[in-house]
Amino acid sequence: MARDYAARCPVSPVRNTWLVAAAILLAVQGLGAQKVRVDDELEAYPTESVDLRCQFIDGGGLTKLTQVSWIWEPVDGQRDNIAVYHPVYGQSFPNLSFKERVVFLHNSLENPSIRINNLSMSDAGRYTCEYATYPSGNEQGTTTLIMLAKPKNSAKVVTVQAGTKSVVVARCEAADGKPAATIKWLATVGGNHSTSNINGPDGTVTVRSEYRLVPTPADDGREVTCMVEQRTQERPWVNQVKLSVEYPPSVSIEGYDNNWYVGRSDVVLFCLANAKPAPTTVTWTAASGPLPDTVVVDGNKLMVRKVDDAVNTTFICEVKNKHGASRYQITTSVIEERQLVEGPSTGAVIGGILGALIFISIIIGTVIFVRKRQEDGEGPPKHKPPPPVKAGSSTEMLNKPSEPPTATETAPLSPGEVYYEPTGREPVTNLDDETTGAPNGKAPPVLENSAKYDNVNELKDRATDGHHGNDLDSSNHEPPAANISRGESFVSPAMYV
Repeated sequence: MARDYAARCPVSPVRNTWLVAAAILLAVQGLGAQKVRVDDELEAYPTESVDLRCQFIDGGGLTKLTQVSWIWEPVDGQRDNIAVYHPVYGQSFPNLSFKERVVFLHNSLENPSIRINNLSMSDAGRYTCEYATYPSGNEQGTTTLIMLAKPKNSAKVVTVQAGTKSVVVARCEAADGKPAATIKWLATVGGNHSTSNINGPDGTVTVRSEYRLVPTPADDGREVTCMVEQRTQERPWVNQVKLSVEYPPSVSIEGYDNNWYVGRSDVVLFCLANAKPAPTTVTWTAASGPLPDTVVVDGNKLMVRKVDDAVNTTFICEVKNKHGASRYQITTSVIEERQLVEGPSTGAVIGGILGALIFISIIIGTVIFVRKRQEDGEGPPKHKPPPPVKAGSSTEMLNKPSEPPTATETAPLSPGEVYYEPTGREPVTNLDDETTGAPNGKAPPVLENSAKYDNVNELKDRATDGHHGNDLDSSNHEPPAANISRGESFVSPAMYV
């Protein structure tokens, strides 16, 4: 039956390959159960100590251990036995460079861990714990020891002369580090940098970086920053340096105010120089020849004791340093009379005072104006218009009995005539137009003392009986116009309803 199944279902080559791979993996896992257990990788620093752990794992207890050895491989292909342990013959340290620095932590084949003291950079490499066993033969495990070194960082400036070519102005170095450091530059001067690595005999690396730019006098004193990053540092190392750019002098003369009048004394000219390094010499000369007798020179200062025609010349100041010389000249003109020059500070003070006075005046005027408006708005009205009266309506007149009007009240005035009322009011002038005869200067008629009449008919009757011969038109039912001077204010009498 099995044969028939095999004939009917042949095994494909791909399936055979998977079966072989699975068998190999199981075999490796089975062997791994008896392998040597070690650390894969360790890190250490020079002068420190490191423990290399090793332990044999025997799952079935069928393997017999006879001896264990530690083998050091500094480079590929080189194997040095540095420590051996035998349960009968004891410990042995064949390599002289490790003899005084290596010890076994346990006298046991099952745990032959060792400690290496006083490490150096050259101790880096692979360390193999190798067992001699029976019946499986040798078993081993390898630990890679990585030696780390903190770099020695430094940064310095390079003094240069201003020019037109790119030169090195600063250097930064991370020496004897492992692994190699990374150097970066932080600057605003617009330069560039280059970096190089130098390998040491003990595995360390020295990294050097140079910062370059075309130096100008303006770059002197500016800062550039070197930043070093490396695995052994907790944070980046940062150092700032100030550029040092030297340049020849740049000269100017100050102190001349265009007011050197005859008889003026103790005027001074100053020769100012911008140079690096500092000027070594400062020389004053005159274009007209030797300096006048009234001139005294003290370093960069030229003093004229008394101004006269002899100093009506051109003064020249020349400054030198190790990079060159530069000169500047100024022509002084002597005048006969003193010029009164108002300094800008005096004008500014006067202008400030005037501005303050104007500002204060505006504030005071505004306050007075606002208060005046408030006072005017709070008081009672000074003018009250008369009550409206409809022509020909007697119901709108007050029914209050009134005293008979006097002749003054009923008699019209001739144009321009003035009369005075006994109540003490202002004189009333007839404002009728003299040329056209229009009442009240062509103004709308206003009823005066309307409360003294019962109705309009009564007013009309009184007007027809008038004095001075001026009769009212019987067809006009409007009340007579009141003769009131222009600008006169009045209050209408009380009205009863």
